[in-house]
Amino acid sequence: MPTGKQLADLGYKTFSASMMLLTVYGGYLCSVGIYHYFQQRRAQRQAAEEQKTSGIL
Repeated sequence: MPTGKQLADLGYKTFSASMMLLTVYGGYLCSVGIYHYFQQRRAQRQAAEEQKTSGIL
C-alpha cells in the first residue's frame, strides 16, 4: 500500500508530465498556424503577381 507521500509524488509527476505534453502540443499547433499563415500569404502574393502580368498582356 503506497504512502501519502508516494501518492503525492505520483500525482505531481503525472500532472507535470501532462502539462509538458500540453505545452509541446500547444507549440506544435502554434507553429502549424504560423506555417499556414505564411503559405496563404505567399499564395496571395503569387496570385497578385499573376494578375499583374496577365493585365499587361
